[in-house]
Formats: sequence, structure tokens, C-alpha cells
Amino acid sequence: IDLAGFAGGAQTERRGAARGGAAACENDGFFLVAGHGAADALIAETRRGATDFFAPPPKEKMAVRRPPTKISRGYNWLGDRSLSYSLGVAAPPDLQEAWAMGPIDVPDDPYYRTADAEKFFAPNHWPDRPAGFRATLTAYYGAMSDLAATVMSLFAGALDLRPDFFADKIDRHCSNIRLVRYPAQSAAPEPDQLRAGAHTDYGALTFVRGDDVPGGLQIRHRHGDWIDVSIPPGMFVCNIGDALARWTNDRWVSTLHRVGNPPAGAANVDRVSLVFFHLPNYDAVLGGIESCRD
Repeated sequence: IDLAGFAGGAQTERRGAARGGAAACENDGFFLVAGHGAADALIAETRRGATDFFAPPPKEKMAVRRPPTKISRGYNWLGDRSLSYSLGVAAPPDLQEAWAMGPIDVPDDPYYRTADAEKFFAPNHWPDRPAGFRATLTAYYGAMSDLAATVMSLFAGALDLRPDFFADKIDRHCSNIRLVRYPAQSAAPEPDQLRAGAHTDYGALTFVRGDDVPGGLQIRHRHGDWIDVSIPPGMFVCNIGDALARWTNDRWVSTLHRVGNPPAGAANVDRVSLVFFHLPNYDAVLGGIESCRD
């Protein structure tokens, strides 16, 4: 989907982009995003920041480890997570480490301080280094938030809604960034152990920018096969999550996906992935879309 054509194009281009989005979301829930407006330099700097954060030994990274409540803040160490458990499937720990953050500069307003809001607007766990890490991730969070607003407007057109239908439902969003490192594999994984176990995402939509190396993102085709996803230079992969599937009365699909292991001959390469999970306002009511009532 070319968002440059959607954002600045004629009505026919906007309709074409919306139709493409609708077809992708109804069939597979995944598509590639071009013309997104996020600066290449910012994306590259964010990836460098991720690489530099993961470089020190575990003891240093554990200084910003995730809280005991397991919300998406701070460092997840190697062996801390197994995403297949989100579907009730037991598996060995995923072969990854990560650092996560949420909203920045949360206002001192009752909306953000209720018991319901607490886990969505919890403080971030910023590391002392690398230098400039906080500033870079703050800028990246803003760029991805802007991109999400554009895609949600495209989705409104795809669902025969007014362009601003989602605007007041995402204006206080509680989205997360997760930087993920999948380390090179010096030994064979355990049976059923993956870099990220099969799962669906929980929110409205997700943007992924990952290294295009063996052992990457795979999606479950509706016919049952697993398909490798290659991310061309300059693009993001976008997929919708469970919240948007429910919002559309399951007209749109939240598709199972995973991160597979590299083949033995290519196992000595790290993979770094930048992931933005766009979550609507925590009190947004899902529904009210006439085109999805049947």
C-alpha cells in the first residue's frame, strides 16, 4: 500500500489505496507499507540504538528489566518469554531478548491515573546508555504514532466510514515499541523452540521493520502453510491485531504469525527487529461499523 498516494493523491488514488487495504485485511491481515514518511535516517538510528543497547552483558541490561507485573516496559532477557503460551500452547522459551517502552510524557490528568489506565501508561525503564537512546526512541515513537494515524484513516475509508472515524478513539493511544534481538544460534534449538512462537497480536495494528536475513517473520496462510515474509528496503510490514478484528466483527482477520529459526547454514547471524504495536485508547468502544454488521 503506497501511503504517499493515499495521503497526497487524488480521490482515485485514495480509493485505490483503501481498496487495497481492505482486500489485504480481509484475506491475510498483512501487507507492505511504502511511502510511509518515516525518515530513513531515523529508522537507521533506531536500529543502531537497539544494537548498541543489546551489546553489553546481561547484568547491565538487567538494570532496566521488565517489572514483575510483566507489562511491556524495560528489558526481557533471553528465555523470559514464550509467545505460544498466549494461545495456550506450551513450548520452550523463545530465542530472543527485547526492550519495550510505552507512551512518553504522560499528562498529569485523571484519565491517565485511574486503576484501569495504570498498566497502559506505566513509566518507561530507560537505560543509561547508549547515548542518545531516549531521544531516538522518543522520535521513533512519534513517527510511528503519526504513521498509525494515517493507516487508521485509510482503514476508515476501506470500511466506508468518514475519514476521522477512528480519530477520537486513538487520540490517547497507549501503544508500545519493542526492540527485539534474535541472537545467532550456536546450537540447535530445542524441539518446538522458535525465535518467536506462533501468536496473534492483541492491538489494532503493528508495524515491523526487521533485518531481511534467514530466520525471520512467517505468516500462516489461510490454507495452512507458513509463508516467509521478506521486507523490501524502505518499507514496513503492517498487520492487524485482535482488537481491530473484533472492531470489524471479524470481517478483517488477525493472522497467526511467528519468527522461525534460520537454517543451519545461516544460523550465525543476529536478527534485529523494530516493532510498533498500535493500541487504541484504553476506553475505546469497539464496534459501530455499519459495513461490518452482517
